[in-house]
Amino acid sequence: MSAGTDPSRERVLGRVRRALADVPRHERPRDHRVPRDYLRVHGSRTPAETVGLLAGNLTDYRAAVHRTDTAALPALIGELLSRRGTRRVVVPSGLPEEWLAATRAERLADSPSLTARELDAVDSVVTGCALAIAETGTVVLDAGPGQGRRLLTLVPDHHVCVVRIADQVVDSVPQALERLTPTRPLTWISGPSATSDIELDRVEGVHGPRTLEVILVAADPAAP
Repeated sequence: MSAGTDPSRERVLGRVRRALADVPRHERPRDHRVPRDYLRVHGSRTPAETVGLLAGNLTDYRAAVHRTDTAALPALIGELLSRRGTRRVVVPSGLPEEWLAATRAERLADSPSLTARELDAVDSVVTGCALAIAETGTVVLDAGPGQGRRLLTLVPDHHVCVVRIADQVVDSVPQALERLTPTRPLTWISGPSATSDIELDRVEGVHGPRTLEVILVAADPAAP
């Protein structure tokens, strides 16, 4: 073992090598089909029940959940930012301009030069998402338009995330994985940032926003 080599790392790698000792060198993982006979969805639900499950699980994780329609979305975002006392809000590239039409807060456009220290001085961030998973109460971001870099949703203390009910809500993790691109930077969010010490004392805001507000947007007032 060379100087400076981590013995724990070498032990783990040694076990991997021994486990693979009988595998032919030409063999690749894709040469063997992986059985995927597990349940894709636990139970059956109507679309309205799926959205209700998502809202309930998000609430269990201490996220604030709001429901609205497309027309009323700007007013709701403006109200949430005003209630929070937001003076500066960071805006990821591709976020629809009309979403922030009802807020007077100063808008800070995201850019690669925007540092974590500068983001720490921002009150709120508003983003969209890639999709939301009902069974786990999880919102997934993939840095697509309107979502921004991972840094954007980890540093500001208040995150408002918009989810379109019609095309962004799925029942389960398997359904989500079928729609996500694994090479993209995926951020899975289940409630605001929280951690607990050995005595189970919960502390929020250590490694992400202390407050997460999720807006479930129906295409029109008649939608679920």
